Amino acid sequence: MNNRRVVVTGLGVVSPNGTNVSLFKEALRKGVSGIRYIDELKSLNFSCQIAGKPEYKKEYLNNYFNSIQLKGLNASGLEYGVIAGLDAWRNAGLELIDKKDNPLWDAGVIFGTGILGVDKFREAIYKVDDGNVRRLGSTSVIQTMASGISAYLGGIIGCGNITTTNSSACSTGTEAILMAYDRITQGKAEIILTGSTSDSGPYIWGGFDAMRILPHKYNDNPTVASRPMSATASGFVPGSGAGALVIESLENAQKRGATIYAEILGGHVNSGGQRNGGSMTAPNSAAVKQCIKQAVINSGINNNDIDTINGHLTATTKDVVEIENWCSALARNGKEFPYINSLKGLVGHCLAASGSIESVATVLQLKEGFIFGNKNCEDLHPEIEAMIDKERVPTKTILKPINIAVKASFGFGDVNACIIFKKYS
Repeated sequence: MNNRRVVVTGLGVVSPNGTNVSLFKEALRKGVSGIRYIDELKSLNFSCQIAGKPEYKKEYLNNYFNSIQLKGLNASGLEYGVIAGLDAWRNAGLELIDKKDNPLWDAGVIFGTGILGVDKFREAIYKVDDGNVRRLGSTSVIQTMASGISAYLGGIIGCGNITTTNSSACSTGTEAILMAYDRITQGKAEIILTGSTSDSGPYIWGGFDAMRILPHKYNDNPTVASRPMSATASGFVPGSGAGALVIESLENAQKRGATIYAEILGGHVNSGGQRNGGSMTAPNSAAVKQCIKQAVINSGINNNDIDTINGHLTATTKDVVEIENWCSALARNGKEFPYINSLKGLVGHCLAASGSIESVATVLQLKEGFIFGNKNCEDLHPEIEAMIDKERVPTKTILKPINIAVKASFGFGDVNACIIFKKYS
């Protein structure tokens, strides 16, 4: 364990149910879904014609991009990430430095994505195939390279420390936070803007529709489609957006009088090696349990200290397995099990952005003292109810002080990340 304490001082979010922290928090408390019918998906013959997609007017981008950056901009994930990232930076009470100043040597960016600028790629492919290479524009490359999101944020802010992008499927956002945490505990940086983003649209969601793992019976009733831990769950609803956190050393935060949302105690990242039941699309339960156990050890807490869990819980058959893994790893079940919830009932599965958006939700619960309810989980899966007390899976928001919360993500490729947050005092 490292004794250098790390805290969260800024939050930003672009979610299907709220494009800033204030709206997002209100939606969490009230159980407002951001899942809606997408007409374009019907015209493209998708079976699942609903999704969680952030909504804002194009004019909104003028608050985050200059006229040169906006020219030819066609990358939703880049938009979401820059909005969430800059909101988090400003929320932390930090400023953008002048172009003539030296970079902020102790401030960096670690911001993940699964893929960036798919719509820009499509635009480029058509222009190249038509022989119009010179009409691609000068920003095609930086809108489509994965590290474009961290490069944009680092350049706008003026970061002189690490500026990089990670990618680990659904674990991306949670992993990014832990990468930033490690760098600060090691004394290699004082402030890191971290999080993740995910493009939206048919070219992202199409592959999942082809895999037949998205629900197709709720096109006329989108808000009830995403049903984590429910007996009637029938697949995950695709989503998109971005979440961002500013994390920094406690010493630096105190020095500048920053608002502190929560403390990060530690966590763990691992892989199941696609062995022992693990595959490209399914987790190795032994690795999931090892990740949770090691996160607890690395954080210097006991299993019984955990008040609530924000699980991965995607509304698939793997939800039962995930609860089994939590019970086994924490040696807690029945009434002794922590409260547990899943954000995916409200926003869908935001893919590479899921871990960071859900981490923002976890930190807000700690800071504000509430546990948001599980949307569409009135019919708790009987196998889950046999393991944990039904009251531990609230369907409505509970106003309750929380001291320690766990956020975990389990991604394609059999990769896992688990982070433990504590209420700051």
